[in-house]
Amino acid sequence: MGLGRIVCVANQKGGVGKTTTAVNLAACLAGRGYPTLIVDLDPQASASSGLGIVAGAESTTTYEVLIHEAPAASGLLRLASGDHLWLLPASRDLVGAEIELVPLVAREHRLSEALQEIRQQFAFILVDCPPSLGLLTLNGLTAADSVLIPVQCEYFALEGLSSLRRTIDLVRRHLNPGLEVEGLLLTMFDTRNTLSHQVAEEVRRHFPGLVYRTAIPRNVRLSEAPSHGKPIISYDPGSKGAVAYQQFCEEFLGRALGEGNATTRVERRE
Repeated sequence: MGLGRIVCVANQKGGVGKTTTAVNLAACLAGRGYPTLIVDLDPQASASSGLGIVAGAESTTTYEVLIHEAPAASGLLRLASGDHLWLLPASRDLVGAEIELVPLVAREHRLSEALQEIRQQFAFILVDCPPSLGLLTLNGLTAADSVLIPVQCEYFALEGLSSLRRTIDLVRRHLNPGLEVEGLLLTMFDTRNTLSHQVAEEVRRHFPGLVYRTAIPRNVRLSEAPSHGKPIISYDPGSKGAVAYQQFCEEFLGRALGEGNATTRVERRE
């Protein structure tokens, strides 16, 4: 297997479906036989708890990896919800990591360096970032090949996206010249709501060619799944949310595997 493609799931605006997208895209990829790792970089540890994992005091988490340079391999957890799905969990200790990272050498490159040691084990590595543009998110962007941006179909959907684009440009110039925008995913889409259609049209106008055709609908089952510690395709595979993420996964793979660069030569395992 070649090097796994590292995709940073980021948007400094909270409540846009960032963690939901990271968890469910990863589960869909793993379900298709692609060894996939979720790296939980959010101090709220929502991706971890949403997969039924609460890191204990003895666990190696992203905090130990970033601050104490623990090997990422020592924290990998194989998840019961999919043979090919793995997690590097987060804990509440990450709350202080933004401050603790400030004086450290190569502070923006810590995640990148840690993932190099395990990158060849996976087809895809999805990094779930916090809703901010601090040092944790910078570590995700510096480590990544591309950034996937969930955008909520509500008022002020474009709010903050200009800041995120500026940050991506800065990361390209100073830290990670190869960083690309993987795409923008419309979330919480309500087909009956005129506003959702207007927002979708506006986002597509501002970001031509970058917005996925698939939009993730508002779906109660999608909201329930994390409380059961399962991705939606395990919790309710027939729900609208599960169908939408499966469709998005197909579209995501079409882009990722169609680009032909070295980072996208990924291998399925049956």
